[in-house]
Amino acid sequence: MLEQLALLGTEGEPLAPSGPIWSADGADPAAPDLADLRGQPYLRYALEVAAAGGHSVLIVGPPGAGKSLAARRLPSIMPPLSRSEAMEVLRIASVCGRSPGPDTPTRPFRAPHHTISTAGLVGGGSPPRPGEVTLSHRGVLFLDELGEFSREALEALRQPLEEGRVTIVRARHAIELPCRFMLVAASNPCPCGRGEESGECDCQPASTRRYRAKLSGALADRIDIAISVERPSAEDMGAAPTSDSASVRDRVIAARQRQERRLGAGRCNADMNLAELRSSCGMDEKAAAMLANGHARLRLSGRGHDRVLRLSRTIADLEGCERVSSDHVARALTLRRRGPD
Repeated sequence: MLEQLALLGTEGEPLAPSGPIWSADGADPAAPDLADLRGQPYLRYALEVAAAGGHSVLIVGPPGAGKSLAARRLPSIMPPLSRSEAMEVLRIASVCGRSPGPDTPTRPFRAPHHTISTAGLVGGGSPPRPGEVTLSHRGVLFLDELGEFSREALEALRQPLEEGRVTIVRARHAIELPCRFMLVAASNPCPCGRGEESGECDCQPASTRRYRAKLSGALADRIDIAISVERPSAEDMGAAPTSDSASVRDRVIAARQRQERRLGAGRCNADMNLAELRSSCGMDEKAAAMLANGHARLRLSGRGHDRVLRLSRTIADLEGCERVSSDHVARALTLRRRGPD
């Protein structure tokens, strides 16, 4: 089984031609719609940027803020699968003994429980089997209650997030499995969920530190977008819905098409290597100064600096801009620091 999955997309086993397998207006009408997310304009914008560039997201907020609801609606604003992507998804489902159903394949959405083992998350075990990262290939992997996952399981996500593949090593050989997925993680600000700033938190400082330490700096550095949210007000909940998934998806598809013209079929900004990243941004002096200032102020690592650049490029693509401006960089920095201000 693993050997079959390891061949996905290789020269020895060509896939079907690239190109959309179904139109954007052929989305599943039964799928959850982004219009269900009331209030939270900042979170809605973060999801749009994430979908447009294939970026990973961390959402921090109290229970009832809409974190899970938002995550489950992310696939509804993502572009349709291309033919080659659909073949990959179907083949993984087939090899893993899962029936994809008779309808057109859609992007996977996987939401494992926080008690999952490291092998269950990234693959392995005896006999070895693909993990959730491979089952969510070309789709979304949602980790709810991030602070409840084991530190070992979370640390194992570092290679899959960085490289889009996971390596399972055995005594005589090593096998690489595809896992090009979007990570969406949701976390409470502390074990009780209310947060220190609420004035209602009764967590001990040591327990809060242990809870937050589950997300190491190395893993957090690999998550492109990190935002904080609050519970929506009663006024927000009673308001009429704003834009729905279809209208957001149209903007996302247009941004992805710009990226494919620049990077090649099936690729998005999250996949850019350093050479492509440097050549595609084309920043002016004001934008470069904004990035340098943000780098110093937020104390970004080299990886964090490059991820801000990728976010800036995606924001520019959403607006149809060829060059990255200082406004694009400013918004990218905001999306990186867990708050709207």
